[in-house]
Order: sequence, then structure tokens, then C-alpha cells
Amino acid sequence: MPELSPEVIILVLVVIMALSFDFINGFHDTANAIATSVSTRALSPRTAIIIASVFNLVGALTYTGVAKTIGGQITDPFKLPNGLLVVLAALTAAILWNLITWWFGIPSSSSHAIIGGVAGAAVGAAGLGAINMEGFIEIVKALIISPIVAFVIGFIVIKVVSKIVANKAYHKTNRSFRALQVLSASWQSFSHGANDAQKTMGVITLALLSGGFLVQEPGEFTIPLWVKLSAAIAMALGTSVGGWRIIKTMGGKIMKIKPISGFSADLSSALIITIFTTLKLPVSTTHVITSSILGVGASQKLNAVKWGLAGRILITWVITLPVSALLAAACYVVFDVFL
Repeated sequence: MPELSPEVIILVLVVIMALSFDFINGFHDTANAIATSVSTRALSPRTAIIIASVFNLVGALTYTGVAKTIGGQITDPFKLPNGLLVVLAALTAAILWNLITWWFGIPSSSSHAIIGGVAGAAVGAAGLGAINMEGFIEIVKALIISPIVAFVIGFIVIKVVSKIVANKAYHKTNRSFRALQVLSASWQSFSHGANDAQKTMGVITLALLSGGFLVQEPGEFTIPLWVKLSAAIAMALGTSVGGWRIIKTMGGKIMKIKPISGFSADLSSALIITIFTTLKLPVSTTHVITSSILGVGASQKLNAVKWGLAGRILITWVITLPVSALLAAACYVVFDVFL
């Protein structure tokens, strides 16, 4: 049993904070996976949350590529000074921002928050030189490109699907797409867990490596099994709580959602998230799903989307990464003085 040194205590705090972030991410982002299916009454809220919890858990245990990107490409865990405090500051900032935006019902990005947090805390600890610019820029590109692609795919998918069912009876079409939404919501929940839970796995492993609690060769980044399991379970438990404030925003305030549009948005976003996860790139599931909804709405008619609310959400997206970075840098300074 390791000695209860200050480093061990900080590591325990990091793990608790990381799993808390994952739990909060679960209830914060539950709405992303199930809002459209609840809005169209394809699923009851209780059933939708059960489905989301199960598939988030399965998705979280399926991949590790994104975890390696988060833990190893923003900063070098083998060279990062005060790595445990850096990770603690990053998590504190990300959790604060998640809770603030959850309270106001704004679907901000947990991904932007944790990525901005890690970058900001690393800069606070060791200056700009602590950032691996090539890896960081690649991550930021994925965060920017993915919602744009999701908007376009959502626009195209609803057009294609509408053509296919153009001559079918309206009530039969609604019934069919409500059934299909069960599948699309399941896939979306799986893809969410596969991408988002890995961010916590990457952060915990970053802390273990930089604190000297995990011995690996430089450049190696293997996720311990207990980290995978704990992150997956924390996200699944958070998902089971649900994020009703954000469900209300995603499920009806952006646009009026019908079964066909809900299925098209879910299908588009799940596809994009899965592709980027396979490429080992983190994306904001919130951004991707919201952009898919916007793309679906814009394809029908521009005034079907409440662009004022969409603009408010966009502003939150834009400021999340820099605000989280500044918060994390400030947290690091405080922690470095008192811990």
C-alpha cells in the first residue's frame, strides 16, 4: 500500500474529480442522445434514460483511441511539471463550467471544457511550451470540423429520407420512424459513451503517468483496466440521472421535432461521432448532435429553426474552450499555492 503522501492524496482527489466530471458529463449530455426520441414520444423518459445508460456503458468500454489522444497529444505527461495539480485544476475548471451551463439549460460542450482545462492548466504550470501545438491543433480542428459536417449530413439525410417516404401515409410514417428512433437513440448513446468517456480515461492516465504512479515507456500510453471500468460506470450512472433542463432545450426549443426529423438528426450525429471516434479524435457530442438538428431543420425551411436560441448556443460553444482554459490556469495558480 503506497504511503499516504501529499502526492497520493492529490492523486485520490484527481480520480474523484475525474469520475465526478464523468458523472456530470453523463447527466449533462444525456439530453444529447435521447432528447429527440423523448420529444417525439418514441420513448418514455424513463425508457430513454435506461437505454442511454446501457449503451453509454458499452460504448465507453469499446474504444481507447480518443483517451490516448486526450492524455498524450495536448501535453507530454512524461515532461509535465506538477502534473497532478495540472489535471486537478483542469478538472475543477471543466466541472465548474459544466455546472454553470447545466444550470442555465445551455447544451455546452464537456469536451471543449476538459480540453480547454488541460491546455490552460498546463500553460499555467509551464507556459506555452508545455503545449504540444501540433496535437492540440489537430484536436481543435476535429472540434471545429465535426459540427459543420454534422450540419451538412443532417441536411442531406432528411432530404433523402423525405424523398423515400414522400408517398407514404403520414400516420404510418410517424409510427415507423418512432420505432426507428429507438435504434438511432441507442446508436447515438453508444457513440456518446465511446467518445466522451474516453476523455476521462485519458485525463486519469495523464495524471498517473505525470505523477509517477504508472510506469510506461516514453510515448507509450496504455489505459489501465480499472480506469476504463470506473470511467464507464461513472458515465453510465450519470446518464441514469438525466439532464432534464437540457432535454427541454434540445427536444423542442431549437425546432419542432417530428419522428422523421428526430431519426434523421440522430442517425447523422451518431454516424459522425462514430467516424471521428474511429479516427481517435475527440469531438463535442453536444455540438455534433445540435448541429445535426439544425441541419435537419434548415433543410425544411429556415424559419423552422429558432436561430436566436441557436445563436446563444453557438456563443456558448465558442467561449467554452477559452473560458475553461482561463479558469483552469487560475485554479492551478491557487492550487500551487495551497496544495
